[in-house]
Amino acid sequence: MSTPAAEVGAGAGQSAAGAPRRVTSLSPNQRAWARFRRNRLGYASLLVFAAMLVLGTFAELVSNDRPLVARYDGQWYFPIVKNHPETTFGGDFLTPTEWDDPFIREQFGKPGNFALWTFNEWGSNALDYYARAADPTPPSREHWLGTDQSGRDMTARLLYGFRVSIYFSLTLTVVATIIGILIGALQGYFAGRVDLLMQRIIEIWNAVPELYLLIILASILSPSIPLLIGVFALFGWISLSDYVRAEFLRNRNLEFVKAARAMGLSNWQIIWRHVLPNSMTPVITFLPFRMSAAILFLTSLDFLGLGVTGLPSLGDLLRQGKENLDAWWIAIPTFVVLALTLLLLTFIGDALRDAFDTRKS
Repeated sequence: MSTPAAEVGAGAGQSAAGAPRRVTSLSPNQRAWARFRRNRLGYASLLVFAAMLVLGTFAELVSNDRPLVARYDGQWYFPIVKNHPETTFGGDFLTPTEWDDPFIREQFGKPGNFALWTFNEWGSNALDYYARAADPTPPSREHWLGTDQSGRDMTARLLYGFRVSIYFSLTLTVVATIIGILIGALQGYFAGRVDLLMQRIIEIWNAVPELYLLIILASILSPSIPLLIGVFALFGWISLSDYVRAEFLRNRNLEFVKAARAMGLSNWQIIWRHVLPNSMTPVITFLPFRMSAAILFLTSLDFLGLGVTGLPSLGDLLRQGKENLDAWWIAIPTFVVLALTLLLLTFIGDALRDAFDTRKS
């Protein structure tokens, strides 16, 4: 016969139906991740966006006008790393090898010689000198999505243009977020005169026309990715700093902050160890939306001709589509890639916002 204490202990480990009860304790971040995964649309969007990001990151291994590996006369070559002169493969000139040259293709078609090509045999800036029609050419076996008005492969331009847009938005988002967190933390934690002074400075700075400043700088300096990131980062932090400031104003008077002050921690230790980790919710939830805005900024500039020349760009392809309305294969695929990217980021942002909403179980 069991004792009453043993019966209580046995009941504590079982549910009302007699099944064992499993007690788990999740951290706030683990609960947020669980809520995010339950959002099927947001989680699926994250997986698709991650796959697109990996594909764009390794674009040279997917679409390139040079082979990955080549074997000629018993020697191994890696043209994707180093493009040897044409004389190496039986040509007459010391210029870099043009791998779409019929003579080079014939050389590697001989017994014992071969070349391992990428999935798409065109680079972002490779021109089709042997096209049978005037550019832009429609989709064909050689160019799955046709060519643009300069004779460059549309598949390669979209792939490389997507990579430029994504990494531009990531860099701009990181830089602007760091500045916004720093300014908002100083305002919210110290409050008082510091907050009032910085608010007046932000109001004046926010009144500066961003687009006009960019046009002036573009007329003086040659547009480049670092220049665009610097100009946009100077203004992109303002909206985020307001949310960080509000979180710091709310958390600075909570009990754990007062306890940290009583223990003798410095202001910077309290900010870094205690207040900042509890104020990151708006920062995390707004990251996908800030990336979407950065992509639209770059696309708009390239569409207007104020962006970086020479780089694959979705905005440049949209401009070409406007100038060549009969070449539907330029505008429609570009619009699909741009719209899909923005939709995925929006769905991810919505899922993150719901995941960090503590009112939802």
